[in-house]
Parts: sequence; structure tokens; C-alpha cells
Amino acid sequence: MNSQAPAENRSFAARRWWRWLTRALTLGFFLLVGYLLMNQVRSVEWDEVVGAMRSRPSSELWLALLLSAASFALYSCFDLLGRHATGHGLPLPKVMMVNFVSYAFNLNIGSIVGGVAFRYRLYSRFGLDADVITRVVVMSMFTNWIGYVLLSGAVFARPPFALPDEWRLGAAGLQALGIALLAAAASYVLLCAFARRRTWEFRGKKLTLPSLPLALLQLCMSCVNWLLIAAILFVLLRQQIAFPVVLGTLLVAAIAGVLAHIPAGLGVLETVFVALLSDRHPKSDLLAALLTYRAVYYLLPLAMAALIYLIVELRAKKDGRRMTKQT
Repeated sequence: MNSQAPAENRSFAARRWWRWLTRALTLGFFLLVGYLLMNQVRSVEWDEVVGAMRSRPSSELWLALLLSAASFALYSCFDLLGRHATGHGLPLPKVMMVNFVSYAFNLNIGSIVGGVAFRYRLYSRFGLDADVITRVVVMSMFTNWIGYVLLSGAVFARPPFALPDEWRLGAAGLQALGIALLAAAASYVLLCAFARRRTWEFRGKKLTLPSLPLALLQLCMSCVNWLLIAAILFVLLRQQIAFPVVLGTLLVAAIAGVLAHIPAGLGVLETVFVALLSDRHPKSDLLAALLTYRAVYYLLPLAMAALIYLIVELRAKKDGRRMTKQT
């Protein structure tokens, strides 16, 4: 009996220590999210956003909202590919909800916190282990960018615009990049179709090639999503700039935003659009369209995602208290 008491005390102390550690990590996560969100809110010129939206015809705004809803609905299905690949049993609506919340936060506060941390937190709430979550996250992110690679290759191989003289890449460089991206997309499809070895291990994590039909579905879903995003901007620019030009500019801005490591790409999107399109469209109209785009595609979904996330957390705490009482 006496020998068991110290062991029980150590076990109790370890559980207590772990409980306090998880609480501290949770508090730290919420503080980080709150800090990033406050920075995002402060960086938005709300008067300009409201003014830009008021200057838009209501039909234009409704169409932009419809296209935004279609894009978010499609992106919310990306994690379903990971669900299929891993075989985890979470219901489809739950998977799509997690995907929606993480995408909205990803757009506004960056991929590390938004795209990754929110997925891990929410999926772990629903009982998935870290290995399965990692595979789902990797597949979803890869789905998004493989479509980008294919579309960028097709657009950049025959650039619909001239790059500014001060940009080092130049027209020939952009064309070469386009051809390289097309080759990369084709290589991925061929690898999925013909590779004999389907699984690799990287830093203790297994990466498995999808089947050819799944790879083609990845490409299709991602390309359609990027086209929907470009369509939002095309509508908000009142269809006065050719769609391939708007698409190409968006693709340049997307990679510039990633390289800049700025949450929501603040300033990057506007800089690229003004640099590439100001000779085709008045600068004031460009900025008004981009501000409206941010309101429709970034801020409105963020408000919805924050509310959904708050509800999930409150329900999880309520369930946790109920289970504690039962035990």
C-alpha cells in the first residue's frame, strides 16, 4: 500500500500538470488568434470599404456574393478528398465546416494559424489523431496549389499582359516559368498514373500518391475554384478588363502574397493589380473593386467562420463539463 501511494501521487501530479499545460496552450492559441484578428481589423480602412461597396450596383454585389459562396462551397470540399484518402469517418458536414472555418481564417491571418492550426484544433475536437489530420491538411493544401500550378502555367506560357520594366522576371522569364509550371503539373499527373512506388516517408510521415482519378479531381476542383475567384474580380471590375488578364493578375498576386508573408496579403494584391492594370483601368476604380472584393471574399466569411468556431468551442466545453460530472 505504501509503495503504491507515491506512484498514485505522481500519476495525479502528472495529470494535473498536463491539464494546466493544455489550458495554457489553449489560452496562448486564443491570444494569438485574437492578436492577429485585431491587427487585421485595424488594418482595414472601413470607411473606404463601405464607400466602395455603396458605389457598386446591387446586382453586381449580389453576383459577387454568389460567386464567393460558390468558391467557399467548393473549397470546403477539398478536405473531403483527404477524408476519402485516409478513410476517417467524420460526417461530410463536419468536414466541410472545418474546411470552411480554416479557409476563412487562412485568407485573413495566414496559412500557419488559419489553414493549419485551426484544422488541427477542430479536427482534434472531433476525435481525429494528429497523423490523419496531417494527411488531410497536406492533401487539401496540395489540391489548392496543384490547380494554381496548372492554371498559372497555361496563363504565363502566353502572358496576357506585359510586366513592368522594374520587375526582374520580364516577359521571357514569365513565359519560361509558365512552361515549367505546365511541365510540373503534367509530371504530377503522370506520376499518379504510372508510379509503381505509391508511398514515401518524410520525417516520420508517410506521403501517399493519389490515384489518377483522384489527381484529376484535385486539378479540376482547384482550377474551378481559382476561376471562381477571378470571376469575382472580373464582375467587380465591371467586366471592363478581359477575363484572362484578370485571372493572370490574380495568379501573380497570389504567389506574391505568399512570398510576402503578410496576413491576407494586405497591400500586395492592390500593388500587383495597380502595377499590371492601371494602364487599362482607372486606379480609383481598381482600388474600389479590390476593397469590395476584400469585404465580400475575406471579411464576410471571416465573421461567419468566427461565429461558427465560437459555437464549436462553447459546445466542446459544455460537453467536457458534462463528461466530468458523469465521471
